[in-house]
Amino acid sequence: MAKITAAEVNKLRKATGAGMMDCKNALVEAEGDFDKAIDVLRKKGQKVAEKRSDRDSSEGAAVSKINDSNTAGVAIVLGCETDFVGKNENFLALANSFAEKAINFNTKEDFLASDFDGMTVAEKLVEQTGVIGEKLELTAFEKLEAPYVGTYVHINKIAALVGLSSNVDNAETLVKDVAMQVASMGASTLSFKDFDADFVASETEARIAVIEKDNIELARLGKTLKNVPQFISMAQLTPEVLANAEEAAKAELKADGKPEKIWDKILPGKMERFISDNTTLDQEKCLLDQNFIKDEKINVAKYVTSYGDVSITDFKRVSVG
Repeated sequence: MAKITAAEVNKLRKATGAGMMDCKNALVEAEGDFDKAIDVLRKKGQKVAEKRSDRDSSEGAAVSKINDSNTAGVAIVLGCETDFVGKNENFLALANSFAEKAINFNTKEDFLASDFDGMTVAEKLVEQTGVIGEKLELTAFEKLEAPYVGTYVHINKIAALVGLSSNVDNAETLVKDVAMQVASMGASTLSFKDFDADFVASETEARIAVIEKDNIELARLGKTLKNVPQFISMAQLTPEVLANAEEAAKAELKADGKPEKIWDKILPGKMERFISDNTTLDQEKCLLDQNFIKDEKINVAKYVTSYGDVSITDFKRVSVG
């Protein structure tokens, strides 16, 4: 039997992250051959991975990486089975080492097939499944390129990337603020202009039906009813719709006995309220149309324009679970 030294065990441990006893046993089985010992640990990982293939890797860590020129970013989620492992320092270090390499690839498939210290990333996941004893997998991969890219990561549970059209003064602050908005508010598209007309129509019908159903119960309980909107997106607020809304607001002011000379001071607020009440889909789904989390008096689009001639080109969001 080959004599296994502590130095050899430590070397294998550093290379694989496996425990001391697992490394010693692998070296014994491989009769001191370092490369064969790695193969032994890899096969152990395959066996563990096979046994746990039906497990749900719904916990884990969301991490991101921006390149040195701030022109590309990647956000990934390394999934595991338990929150305990997801918060482990070694697991987080593995997730970040993956992100460091993932920045060089455009797709999840290419990244999984790429080299990671003499094996593929996919093989490394299998190996570490054996080391950690939980199913590990890359559950999310998003890449973004733009003239300027920034990121925000929320307690390793959500990672967001945001691209700007140019590198303006204080771009780092702007992009971080917007990435924080993406992380916290969960927008799915940039603007209401991205919506398909059929989608808006079906959403309108569904949302009005939900509110009307809620109002039946509220009425039964004697509580204040929810406002039933006519519309849910700016995409529906044509110039004709807005003109009709303004006329209705004027008629209301007249009925209330408000002097016509002060209407111009009241109408803007009424129109803002009308638009707010009838763009709930935009406020939920569209990044630029959402109220800015740091100043709810303005939307994200207005906040962005405060930095000059710059716009949001795209954004990505990944989350654990």
